This record gives sequence, C-alpha cells and structure tokens, in this order.
Amino acid sequence: MLNKPVLVESLIVFVIVLSVHAVVWDRYSWCAVALAVQAFYVQFKWDRLLQLGGAVFQFRTAANSGLLPASMVIPLLGIAMKERCRAAGIVYFERFGIVVASTGMLVALFLSVIAVGITKPVPTNTCILTGVAGSVIIYTMKHSLTVSEVIEVLEVLLIFVYLSMILLYLLPRCFTPGEALLVLGGLSFVLNQLIKRSLNVVEGRGDPIDFFLLVAVVGVVLLGLFFTVLFIFMDSGTWISSMFFHMMTAVLGLGVIMPWLYRLIQRNPLFWLLQFLFQTHTRVYLLAYWTFLAASACGVVFYQNAKRSSESKKHQASTVTRKYFHFIVVATYVPGLIYDRQLLHVAAVLCLAVFIFLEYIRYFRIKPLGQTLRHLLSLFLDERDSGPLILTHIYLLLGMSLPVWLFPRSCAPKGTLSGAGALVPYSGVLAVGVGDTIASVFGSTMGEIKWPGTKKTFEGTMTAIFAQIIAVALILIFDSSVNLNSSYAWILASVSLVSLLEAYTTQIDNLLLPLYLQIMFMT
Repeated sequence: MLNKPVLVESLIVFVIVLSVHAVVWDRYSWCAVALAVQAFYVQFKWDRLLQLGGAVFQFRTAANSGLLPASMVIPLLGIAMKERCRAAGIVYFERFGIVVASTGMLVALFLSVIAVGITKPVPTNTCILTGVAGSVIIYTMKHSLTVSEVIEVLEVLLIFVYLSMILLYLLPRCFTPGEALLVLGGLSFVLNQLIKRSLNVVEGRGDPIDFFLLVAVVGVVLLGLFFTVLFIFMDSGTWISSMFFHMMTAVLGLGVIMPWLYRLIQRNPLFWLLQFLFQTHTRVYLLAYWTFLAASACGVVFYQNAKRSSESKKHQASTVTRKYFHFIVVATYVPGLIYDRQLLHVAAVLCLAVFIFLEYIRYFRIKPLGQTLRHLLSLFLDERDSGPLILTHIYLLLGMSLPVWLFPRSCAPKGTLSGAGALVPYSGVLAVGVGDTIASVFGSTMGEIKWPGTKKTFEGTMTAIFAQIIAVALILIFDSSVNLNSSYAWILASVSLVSLLEAYTTQIDNLLLPLYLQIMFMT
C-alpha cells in the first residue's frame, strides 16, 4: 500500500520542479522531469528495501528513503544557476551550472540503478522507466557537454561511489538514501573542484574565500577518515591516543592543509585570515557580537544540563528548547547578511570546521573534552540522531550557510540578484530560522488540526508562512540592497510550497528546505 505522506511530499516536489521549468523550460527540463518520474517510482523500491533490511548499508530507519526530493536538488540548483549566469552574460559560470545539473542527474540516476539492481524480483516497469530516464539524460549530456566537462562529471561520479562505500560503511544509520545522496554528492563535487583547481592554479584568479571553503571542508573530512582508520588499531579513549590525536591534527593542519591553501591563494593563510577578519570596524563589531551569541548558546546547553541533573536523568530537551538555537542562529546570520556577507561566508566555514572537529572529539572520546561533550549533547538528541554521529546541529549550520556559499556572486555584478533572487542569501534564515522554528513552536504548543498522516499541524504551517512573509517585509526595510521588483506572488508561492514540504518530509529539513527555497528564489 502506498504511503500517503510520501505521495503528498512527492506531489509538492513535482509542483516545485514544474514551477521552475515553467519559467526556464529548455532541453534540460525534459531530463529533470524524466529524472523526477523515475525517482518517484524507485523511492518506493528503496522504502521496501529499508523495511525488509535488504539494503547493502545500514540507513536511518525512522524516515522514508527520500530519494525524490534529494534527487532533484542538485540538478535544479545547476539549472537555476545556468539561467541566472546566462542572463548576466557570464559564459564560464553558465557552463559550470550545466556541469552541476548534469552531475546531479547522473549521481541520482546511479543511486536509482543500485536500488533497482538489488530489488528481488526485478521490477520490470521501474527498470524500463529508469532506462528511459537514463537514455534521455545521457543523450542530452552528449549534445550539451564538451569532452572535458564529461570527464569532470564522470570524476565526480567516481568519487561519489568511493565515498559512499567508505562513509556509509563507517557511519551506519546516519543517513537515509536521500540524505546520503545530498551530503556525499555535494562532498564529491567539492573534492573534485578542489583537485581541479589545485592542478590548474593561476595566480590572481579565483576568490580566496572560495578556496578557503573548499580546503576547509575537504580538510576536516580527510582528517576524520584518517583518525577513523587509525583508531581501528588503537583505543581512542586513552590519554596517549588523545595526545596523538591532537599532535597529528596539528601536523596535518600545518603540514598539509595550510600549504594546500597557500598554493591556492598565493599568500600565508593565517596572515590572510587575520587581515580579513579585522579589516574594518564593522567586522570587529560583528565578531564581538557573534562571540556573545556563541557564549549564550553555550549557556543554554549548560543550563539545560543542570536542569536535567536536578530533575531527572531521563529528561530530554523539548522542541521549544531546541528551537532556542534556531533563534540564536537567526540573530547571528541576519546582521552578517545585511552588513558583511563575505565575513559571514568565512565565519560560517570556520564554524563548520569547529563543529565537525568537536564532533570528532565527542565520537572518539578524545580527552579531556570527549566524555563531557557526550554528556552535554545527549540532552538534545532526537530520532534523527540514530547513528554514531550527532549531525543535527551541523545540518542546521549547513542549512543556514549553503545559500550564502552557493550564492552566484560572479553572476550578480552589483552583489545581489534581481527580483526574488535578491532573497537567495536569506533562504536559510527564512526556511529554517523562521519557518521551521515557528512551525515547530506553534504547532507543538497550539496546533490541533494535523496534516493527514503526519505529526505536523495545519496551524504550524500557516503560522510559518505568515512569519516568513513578515520576515521578508522586515528584510526589505533593513536591507537596502534587496529589491524584489514586484515578484511578491512568486515569493508567496515559494514560501508556501517549502512550508508544505516541511510538513510532509521525513528527511533532515534543516538541509532540504533552504535548498528548495533557494532554487525557487533563483528561478
């Protein structure tokens, strides 16, 4: 029997796909529609595999496979970027958008083929649909991509295959198939871009903050892989292992990551970073303000743990309590978006690196903070943290930061896009910081009418839409660079569709919702 919430989630995704391509219909639209149709059928095969335990790796079981919503994110981002850069006359990034879209389609198709291949008996109709979709995509790629671009797409696919085999084995129950597609697909693309740019360094070409993002993300992931392999052969919880962990982190950081970044930006990375952070008085004020907010977030963690100790060891943080961090993140990002987006870009990269490093310390029980972090963060666990890693806070940071990192600056000569595109950097703030937070708080406290088949409420969704519209009005008042050019109906439709998706999806909404809202705004 078909799962009604999954059907409604799929319908919302189809509406978003058709809405995007109603504006930018071209040859890639046929590919996107074909991919969406086959992903819709294949996701039920994945769901059945997860229920029967027939998947090759252990996935998160408290959610459906999420293949359809995840499959469409990277292709739609690439298509939206292509159209924006074509309109701006930036040919290089227009071609880059085509590569992104083609890569996303091929990686999603590969994951579908895996599901079809291990399903017994072989689903004939789904195989035919997958074959047709694959033929359409490959035919379009053949007539759209140059030889070097085809090689780049295949490189990303190869990296994705190897990363999937390694990380899904090492991190059981951390992802659904859809979340693995998004996270590992994005990571594969970042790694390939870093390798490509490292081999073709041209002095003075490229923005240092983009290189900083690539090196930081790849660096912390490789660091984690190194220590995972190392601690197979030794106990990570001893003082000797902890000292070795800190020593090797310093060696790899100063001996590998720093020289790698130096090769890309052609200057000392530490001096560049210090000069960048303290370049203006505005940046100093923002850094001081963010330090205060970080201390406040730590205060909330300590206070809630003290409350747990005094009440009950089984006490868990409520939904409202967890949303405190969403409010703090909104208060962090909004001033950065208004006053200095480049500083916010770099600060978010640093924060991501720190979050992942602290998660390594917690996971490996590295002294002296490992056990303490395990105790402090266990209070904020929910059903999505079913694997060995705690990822929800990292997903929150990614959801807020990805619209800032993925904003096509080169295709926006004045630093902002026209129409609804001006709200692209605010996608995370609107979808997660405002919409998801308000929906959860009002839905859990005052909601009575539940959406069919879910725990989410009608009141929560409607309040979230209303709150996001108010937030857009406030952005117009306080950010003079935003000019919507009467695209209010499209903004309302975008916010409404993403809010409905939040009500029905069982995937990590902190990651999925901002990307879909960004896609709608960029169209």
